[in-house]
Amino acid sequence: MGKAVPAVVLAAGASSRLGQPKSLVCIEGVSLVALAHRRLVLAGCSPILVVTRQELSFEVMHEVPGATVVVNTEPERGRTGSLQCALQSLMADKGRIPHSVIVAPVDRPGWNASHVRSLIDAPANSTLMHNGRKGHPLIMDQTACRNVLSAPTDTPLRDIVHFHPLEVSAPLLHLNIDSPSDLQLLCEHANSLLSDG
Repeated sequence: MGKAVPAVVLAAGASSRLGQPKSLVCIEGVSLVALAHRRLVLAGCSPILVVTRQELSFEVMHEVPGATVVVNTEPERGRTGSLQCALQSLMADKGRIPHSVIVAPVDRPGWNASHVRSLIDAPANSTLMHNGRKGHPLIMDQTACRNVLSAPTDTPLRDIVHFHPLEVSAPLLHLNIDSPSDLQLLCEHANSLLSDG
């Protein structure tokens, strides 16, 4: 096995439709941010960065004591800005742009550690796909990271990087925790979501 691949959990959204911070939503006592962190650790990722908003930073630090928590001071500008914050933090720590990085939005919990390991072994700039539909997490190479860093903060990631689909078996891949009705789906699929791959 080569060097560990760093990973970024995007957890700075306002969660206005949900009515509560997505990162702190719990499945049988496990928060979504802690679940993402645990899976990335199991996949061998290191370091793991969690990008959040200022008002959630203390609670998120408590949930993921082994991660580096990065604050996005302008989270309303979108996820690309949060990813830029994480990449800048990695650059400050390592002195260079990472060779590759895993990116996992906190509100898409339908994946496991084995899916991440598949991404690490996949061609550059790949994203998970189940039954013909792309999902998350994804992996970006150094060139893609450089392009993200130079893009306007509010540019959607899909407009910056082209991702190759990596077909996996992940029936819950497209679960998106965005509204109160999605919380019911979390409860219904708790056993599957909490099983580590």
